Amino acid sequence: MDNFDKKVQETLKQVAEGVNPSPHVEQRIHDEILSRCPELRKQIAILFGGCSPEYSVSLQSAYSVITHIDRKKYTPVLIGISNAGDWFKYDGEIEKIPADTWCNEKDCIPVVVSPNRTVHGILTIKNGKIKETYIDAAFPVLHGKNGEDGTVQGLFELAGIPVVGCGVLSSALCMDKDRAHKLAQAAGISVPQSFVLQNDMDAEIALMQAEEIDYPLFVKPVGAGSSYGITKVTERNQLPAALKLAFSYDNKVIIEECISGFEVGCAVLENDGLMVGEVDEIELEKGFFDFTEKYTLKTSSIHVPARISTEKAAKIKETAKLIYKTLDCRGFARVDMFLDDTGRIVFNEVNTIPGFTSHSRFPNMMKAVHIPFEQIISIAIDKAVRK
Repeated sequence: MDNFDKKVQETLKQVAEGVNPSPHVEQRIHDEILSRCPELRKQIAILFGGCSPEYSVSLQSAYSVITHIDRKKYTPVLIGISNAGDWFKYDGEIEKIPADTWCNEKDCIPVVVSPNRTVHGILTIKNGKIKETYIDAAFPVLHGKNGEDGTVQGLFELAGIPVVGCGVLSSALCMDKDRAHKLAQAAGISVPQSFVLQNDMDAEIALMQAEEIDYPLFVKPVGAGSSYGITKVTERNQLPAALKLAFSYDNKVIIEECISGFEVGCAVLENDGLMVGEVDEIELEKGFFDFTEKYTLKTSSIHVPARISTEKAAKIKETAKLIYKTLDCRGFARVDMFLDDTGRIVFNEVNTIPGFTSHSRFPNMMKAVHIPFEQIISIAIDKAVRK
């Protein structure tokens, strides 16, 4: 009999005598049972890739999640989505994911999510045979369209499979910059002055409305992430090219005032209540925090915690929580805001599936309040499973 077996017997004796074991002892026994009985671990589908411009970002984020998930508690079931939109159950080496060499016949089996709730999982197809795999929860580590906009969340909710993170409504709302701003403004939160253009609108109308906002201003696709398709426009003659670029990513474009100040962010993680990380601050040498800067930091720096007063940081955290609740977020999200030159907090956007790489903002903000990446993942998954 090993020490664990002795501990179990002691605990059972205490329970029989009416003495409840401490939560610490309960957790140790629970973890040891899972480590000895792999079949009892929760099976978590981790989705990566996707039919999105942010495909490559997803590969990096998913790799970080896969390498940091607690395998004593969870068994990852890897589902890769190619750029063309083909779904596969991936059984190869995880190092092939960030290298983008994962999609091959040897390592991949075609897979579909069963809409039948009695299956509660996925169906793989190999050699003409269909195999069912039960899934306890789905963790979409997908960025941008067809992953962060409620589409994948809807698929799993239809199948009765819990989704880690935000659901259909909040994902769709947060992906739509215009509607997110309108709801936040209705909740009393400051937002940038803006207007929306449809693809078929007259360019002259855009030019006239832009004059009302004044330059510089930003031109953004309404439903794109990772700063794809965004241009900072400093004068009138730059606007047509900026509109053309933005419309290549979405059929709706938002033209938004440039807030004089700097960007701050707040990581929100939901457990029994809302936990927030330290506020971060983006320091720019020039331009804006575009895709290149987000993933290389060539001419920018991220300060955690932000170089602001304790009182202002507390206000930003409370504003982030209010935005999170207003947009019906669940599980976790990163709320991005501006702190303008007058000290006013202005809402920018919510990332419902923020970057999860080693240098990403969300894990680093939580790390600053002593919540490591492994714990973030466990809290998020446990929240989904017990919904």
